[in-house]
Amino acid sequence: MRLLCRLRAAAAAATTLLAVTAQAEPFGPEVQRWDGREGAAVYFIEARELPMVDVRVILDAGSARDRGTPGLAGLTARTLNQGAGDMDAGELARRLEDVGARLNTSAGRHQAEVHLRSLSESAALDASTELLEQVLGAPSFDDAAVERERRRMQQALRAERQSASRIALRSLYAAMYGDHPYATPASGTEAGLDSLDAARVAAFHAEHYVAANASVAIVGDLDREEAEALAARLLGAMEAGEPAPSLPAPPSEPKETEVRIDFPASQTALMMGLPAIARGEEELEYPLRVANHVLGGGGLVSRLYQSMREERGLSYASSSSLNIMPQRGPWLIRSTVEAGRSEEALEVLRGEIERLARDGLDSEEIDAAVRHLTGAFPLSVANNSALAGQLSVLAANRLPADHLARYIPRMEAVDEQAIRRALDERLDLARMVTVLVGPGVEDADVEMDPP
Repeated sequence: MRLLCRLRAAAAAATTLLAVTAQAEPFGPEVQRWDGREGAAVYFIEARELPMVDVRVILDAGSARDRGTPGLAGLTARTLNQGAGDMDAGELARRLEDVGARLNTSAGRHQAEVHLRSLSESAALDASTELLEQVLGAPSFDDAAVERERRRMQQALRAERQSASRIALRSLYAAMYGDHPYATPASGTEAGLDSLDAARVAAFHAEHYVAANASVAIVGDLDREEAEALAARLLGAMEAGEPAPSLPAPPSEPKETEVRIDFPASQTALMMGLPAIARGEEELEYPLRVANHVLGGGGLVSRLYQSMREERGLSYASSSSLNIMPQRGPWLIRSTVEAGRSEEALEVLRGEIERLARDGLDSEEIDAAVRHLTGAFPLSVANNSALAGQLSVLAANRLPADHLARYIPRMEAVDEQAIRRALDERLDLARMVTVLVGPGVEDADVEMDPP
């Protein structure tokens, strides 16, 4: 019996030691970083488990760079892989398929991205890299291909007009950011898309798809020397160019504090938000991440879920999200409610935000949120695709190579005082924009480009 007790005590001590050691040591794979051509940041993780390579080229070429022609960045990204060099879209797709590679392009508000996934076998990787070089450096932007993708974007825009939630989100960004570039929707506007053609797309590409405006993230079955050679090939395929200028700070006050849009539907989309956090503000970022998790980011255990669904049956879907961008990105609160109960739901949402701003979080809520956020983090780096996604965030924002390794220690350092300071500085209900889109809501006569 004594022996059994000693064994149990030893096992418990070993478990405690492992836990302490795990907390003391940085978590995550080794991230290597260097500067490539024209100062482009390159991030690399060697991952030998699978014979695959994921490479992402990230460019400061999102809709924030549209400059009066909403949809230009999105159309450029969509047509980038619709033909390159002497290949049309079909030939390019066939050649990628022949070597077992996949190529995707996308553009959001603050960045565009080109993602190649290839086998790491030298012949396959060399062939797929050559194709990516042509896509980056010599896209054809054929008139017919550009027009085809433009019409697809127009069709998607018409579909957005049938969604109360999409109308609300677009209206919320417009009211929060006013004339700031972040107000420009990535999916474009009707007027913006009408004005676009192949020449405008080619000019946008020539200005923004350049080495000085790029960064590269590589994960896979390569060593450092091979990764350096791969990055050099991709950056070398583009013109040198110039980096995009820094974006201005968003307005300190919103254009509108409340927007109401009458829309025929059985439910009302209700959204609230304000510009809250910029990339690099880490003393505020981690406390606000914890606060957001408790408010509405934690699913079934969040305050919004409990107050909106469990206690009142107002909504099946209520959540919040913290969107961190190069300039202050928004803290968003979203809900979809029965049309006849929208005012009651709005009162509940405002009450929860006021409670958070006034009272902060208690220690039990903080501990539970931190446990969840740190416990879920390993899943975000569990495979090559997930790692490549994390690296693309580092690359887009030129974050330190140890950024991922410091996530858990920084999250575990969050306490009540840090959350109180962050909320006092960034959560102000008086500066929040509220948008309601649904039947019977009062029309505020806000001029908007058609969603």
